[in-house]
Amino acid sequence: MDFHTAQFEPDACELAHASVVGAHALLRERRPDLAPVMATVGASFLKFFGASYAALLEHTQAALGLSFVRMASRHGSWGNDVHTYHNEEHALELLNGRLARTRLQLGWGGLEAEEWLLLALFSNCHDLRQREKLGYQNGIGANERASIAETHRILRASGFNESEHAEFFDTLAWMIAGSTFDARAESVEHGRVHPRIEAGSIAVPVKNSAANSSAAINSGGSLSSTLGRDFIAAHPNYQSVPVLRRRAHLILVSADLDTANVGEPFMALADSAVRLVREREMRSGRDLSQPGSAQHVIEFLTDGQELYFFKLHRFVSDIGRNVFGLGKTLNSHKLKRLTDQIRLRFPSSVLPTTSGDQVIQEFVRCANDLSG
Repeated sequence: MDFHTAQFEPDACELAHASVVGAHALLRERRPDLAPVMATVGASFLKFFGASYAALLEHTQAALGLSFVRMASRHGSWGNDVHTYHNEEHALELLNGRLARTRLQLGWGGLEAEEWLLLALFSNCHDLRQREKLGYQNGIGANERASIAETHRILRASGFNESEHAEFFDTLAWMIAGSTFDARAESVEHGRVHPRIEAGSIAVPVKNSAANSSAAINSGGSLSSTLGRDFIAAHPNYQSVPVLRRRAHLILVSADLDTANVGEPFMALADSAVRLVREREMRSGRDLSQPGSAQHVIEFLTDGQELYFFKLHRFVSDIGRNVFGLGKTLNSHKLKRLTDQIRLRFPSSVLPTTSGDQVIQEFVRCANDLSG
């Protein structure tokens, strides 16, 4: 498949952090806690899979360091365009959180060596770019296509090359493309079609768009299931070819890792909703400290969360269901109670004087009460 990535050139952040050596030096300076984790997990990986994977692991860890620094610097806590969801902590919640949980539950033998490395790279690279002009090709969002282009440059800078490591270039492109969520969602208002941009799991209105309510969020979910079906249809013999089998598998597993907040402890699920709504409102140009800013926050934290959790989200891999499915089941009744409580606490009569921050504070308080 042509992922149409040629238009996405390096931005200022990528040019400022082009070197693996420089990135890892910065990482040691600003996040010294991460090096011991990387070393411990890497040693465990090699102990299980063998020293023949040492070079591949070295390339992967180089890419992880470089991609983390760019995440932190572009939209994270090290930069000037802070996104509360799509930042370096989201990369870590996948890499050192959900992927680590998967490893602890399944053991190293639950996946092939290349699969673990590809999922680690996906964790850090799938959301590298978030400010691209809206546009889709084959259903794949512009942010995802830009992230694919940058990921390929990161791989090259980290010791990978297309001839020897074609699987890493090609499979990561499919995995990142599949993380597009509700790619074709549109809202129609007053006879006009308003394109929408994604922010994590819920489609978000373009800045200053009049179409800005959860009622306008269309269902669709992750693109991964569609891409997976397309890939299998194009490669009917995929099960007999290891590279193709891994690719078909990882298109689905990576999407489940990205959306597995539904199966995490309830406060983690609530926290992800808060980070998403704060990012959404920032992108929409609204000040949540101001009276009258509550309406869109309430919609997102009630109707929007129910839509995502009960209708849009679905596990598409056996691993996703096995590792996170029970957690989603346990969270379902808590989420419904939480959204009902927020609706009761903020009737329409109080909205003109209520701020978005007040709604978020109450949402967190109620979630904490329900999490016990």
